[in-house]
Amino acid sequence: DPGADASLCGMAATGASGTNAVRYGTMRPNVLNLRVVLPDGRLLHTAGPGRQPRKRAAGYDLTSLFVGSEGTLGFLTQATLRLHPLPEATAVTVASFPSVRAAVACTVQVLQAAVPVARIGECLWPDVGLGFQAPVLELNTASSHPEFLDEVMADACGRFSGMGLPVAATLLLELHGSRHSLAEQQQQMVEITQQNGGSSLAWAEGLEEREQLWSMRHNAWYAALALRPGCQVRHKDGDDGGSAHGAVSATALPSLAQGYSTDVCVPISRLPDVVVETKQDLQASGLTGPMVGHVGDGNFHCILIFNSQDPEEAQRIHAFTQRLGRRALAAGGTCTGEHGVGLGKRSLLQEELGQEGLDTLRSIKAALDPHNLMNPGKVL
Repeated sequence: DPGADASLCGMAATGASGTNAVRYGTMRPNVLNLRVVLPDGRLLHTAGPGRQPRKRAAGYDLTSLFVGSEGTLGFLTQATLRLHPLPEATAVTVASFPSVRAAVACTVQVLQAAVPVARIGECLWPDVGLGFQAPVLELNTASSHPEFLDEVMADACGRFSGMGLPVAATLLLELHGSRHSLAEQQQQMVEITQQNGGSSLAWAEGLEEREQLWSMRHNAWYAALALRPGCQVRHKDGDDGGSAHGAVSATALPSLAQGYSTDVCVPISRLPDVVVETKQDLQASGLTGPMVGHVGDGNFHCILIFNSQDPEEAQRIHAFTQRLGRRALAAGGTCTGEHGVGLGKRSLLQEELGQEGLDTLRSIKAALDPHNLMNPGKVL
């Protein structure tokens, strides 16, 4: 489920994932082979030329080494990927909850009950056009990923898309499977949602309704930018963002207000506490930072909107992201589940892996790129 400007090799290089990762996995298990141009110009096929076995035990796993390497070990020029069949039936629903903790707790219980959701997402937003107003939970019977939006993000997405969603903790749920299994999974979802104080569920099975819901979620970045006065958003038809028409192709214009997106990933059992603590930290810091996440695997994001010309606010953003990363590490998680280390999380990487782990990464980098030609300064 890539973003509009994603490339396959770019997603492999960053170890990317998205809303379908709960059921179908991240890029790492879905890449069978890579063609890589090494720093010295040699061409490497990480699983051997022309090979695409579903599993292998021959030598070191070079494919996994390059997935997530962030361009520091070589150029990825071709990827052989695993394909998944389309499900017979798909259904999407939204559910509102009395609190962020209740919405995240519902996600945890869904996963612990082994409901095969395809997507679960959480947010706080207004009515999605299914006949009720509620926070949204999205699941797939052969599920891919729970998707979460806090009330700020839900409200922003609702207003940006013109759907008028209620401002509340919301989960987006999508189910995949056969007609028979879908009915069974829907009943399980109703029971777990009610146990956590969630709203009644109305299911959308038509393609148009399902795409409308996901389009709203996919425009979360632009919806977040629109929260900050002075941050202009232009739609494909050239208007100033005052209407929802053309929102699918929205792009942000340069302005003093900028967006900074960061993410962490924690064990599912720790997710409710970490999300609530992060929400409290955002409020105490006085930052505009709606939260959204593929909570089905413990991953969530904060989209921080700030004035790029205000050094004090920029420093608060930096301090918050460091606290967020360390909060995830203290919970047994990682400082980044999707976005990668880049420049901003190098210190957190050392705290996460320890000196021995970092030294091992540096040895691999030195062996493959002794002249430090590939993306110098990134990750290490």
